[in-house]
Amino acid sequence: MNIKRVLTTIIGLPLVIIIITFGNKYLIDTLIAIVAIMTIHEYFKALKPKIKPVEWMGYLAGALIAFIHVIKPEMALKVIGLLIPTCMTVLFLKVITSEMKTNIVDIAVTFFGIFYIVIFLAFVPIIRQMNNGYLLIWCLFIAAWGTDIFAYIFGKTIGKHKFSSISPNKTIEGCIGGCVGSVLLMLIYVFLCNTFLYTNFDYIIVIFVAVLLSIIGQIGDFAASSIKRYAEIKDFSNLIPGHGRNVR
Repeated sequence: MNIKRVLTTIIGLPLVIIIITFGNKYLIDTLIAIVAIMTIHEYFKALKPKIKPVEWMGYLAGALIAFIHVIKPEMALKVIGLLIPTCMTVLFLKVITSEMKTNIVDIAVTFFGIFYIVIFLAFVPIIRQMNNGYLLIWCLFIAAWGTDIFAYIFGKTIGKHKFSSISPNKTIEGCIGGCVGSVLLMLIYVFLCNTFLYTNFDYIIVIFVAVLLSIIGQIGDFAASSIKRYAEIKDFSNLIPGHGRNVR
């Protein structure tokens, strides 16, 4: 048992739960911005031996999450849509002004990191600001936990067919089990919300969303594994004690 990992979970998880559930928009946006900056830093650190990413662009994008509360929720998607071509334009300008010292691969890796990490994380405070957002936001975490737990159980007990050489320990049975776990835990969560908090979440929609979140999460897991294989590293980080390892 990894004591550092256990202690980090015992201390860190309740803190995150308290902030996400009860924190105001300023605190939540700041928390997610810090997470985005830390995460993209580790992404750049893993790839820098082979690539020269435009680091300041990634850090700036992460820091901007702290100001999402300035944008009206109904305008958030439009603003994100506008930022994508803006980011690409700035990165290409970097290639031009650096006289090819920064090349197309460098900016492609930078843009992927911003999209894969920063933009995805930006949806956490956006969802939190929605109606019943303090309940909806937990669907993301519950789907992820259900996927991880059941993928591990199914993979260990009945997993026989390997899914991809990118992550040899993962099996088709484990991936299917992950979807089952996501649906199961989400249905339990929504049932409790509808029963005790008098919400009116549609169970059919919940099943669809649970499967979708599980699939997206597993694709993200494979993406992380492919990055580590390319960078020839086992772990991303020891930035958070005991974490950063691929444990599934």
